[in-house]
Amino acid sequence: MQQSTSINRQVVLASRPHGAPRVENFRIEEKPLPTPGPNQLLLRTVYLSLDPYMRGRMSDAASYAEPVEVDGLMVGGTVCRVMNSNNPDFKPGDWVLSYSGWQDYSLSDGTGLTNLGSKPQNPSYALGIMGMPGFTAYMGLLDIGQPKAGETLVVAAATGPVGATVGQIGKIKQCHVVGIAGGEQKCRHAVETLGFDICLDHHASDFAEQLAKACPNGIDVYYENVGGKVFDAVLPLLNTRARVPVCGLIAQYNMTALPDGPDRMTLLTRTILTKRLKIQGFIIFDDYAHRYDEFARDMSQWLAEGKIKYREQVVQGLENAPEAFIGLLVGKNFGKLVVQVGAED
Repeated sequence: MQQSTSINRQVVLASRPHGAPRVENFRIEEKPLPTPGPNQLLLRTVYLSLDPYMRGRMSDAASYAEPVEVDGLMVGGTVCRVMNSNNPDFKPGDWVLSYSGWQDYSLSDGTGLTNLGSKPQNPSYALGIMGMPGFTAYMGLLDIGQPKAGETLVVAAATGPVGATVGQIGKIKQCHVVGIAGGEQKCRHAVETLGFDICLDHHASDFAEQLAKACPNGIDVYYENVGGKVFDAVLPLLNTRARVPVCGLIAQYNMTALPDGPDRMTLLTRTILTKRLKIQGFIIFDDYAHRYDEFARDMSQWLAEGKIKYREQVVQGLENAPEAFIGLLVGKNFGKLVVQVGAED
């Protein structure tokens, strides 16, 4: 975790993955420490966020954002310390939320930075519960899902940073919350710590039958961030006028072709029509940036009141980011995954 005072390590995309990423798709390069010019500041990365969307950026397929170029710096949200500043809005020692990517140091003119002050209580939370994942959970559930007391909410990836938050907000809104996660430990955490009513292991051979039993009144809101076999089990249980916010499809990110089996499109479109389903995708900052203050107010209050529990998994060292990211895509993380790139002080 030792950072040089003269060298800037950067993790770049060495090659585009075909299917699941491998360590060989990444490369660490060393460059001289950048020097801030007029109105610029030098940032030292302390925490780097690892998120599933990064897999899409490694591909050159058309998407809502430009791909990372081969030999280009891997993108990512970061929490940094200001080392030197020629910008009057920031001073050395300030913590900032930025988008510096997978590297030790970066330059900024202040555009897009959020000043977190000199002594934030939990600086890495800006990458999780108070950042993009928490904001995604809040707006997707409340604006698109619109849960009502007594309704059944099903949440995939229930112990991830988005799913865990969705389920807890669902309980605040007095829903019957059914989580779906991978493994007994995660399911136990969802129930005992996060307060879900039940959590099912999607690895179980009778998973679809268990889900039907856990939702005797059907499903009113399904928060989709996985896809694959989980959605196959959910689809026949959706009630008339059910709402399905879609923020991710992690089960499909490494696919190189359509899955084997029957064409499900006819079944899906018929169900959308006959049950008048609302299925809506969203990109959080493109669609909801103007409502961040609303989220921050509510989430801060819920955290202070103990209504929201939050779990981080911290990996030490920039050099370990590629392997940690590869594990994230197959569910090896437990909670919000961040890399501590450098010391806080």
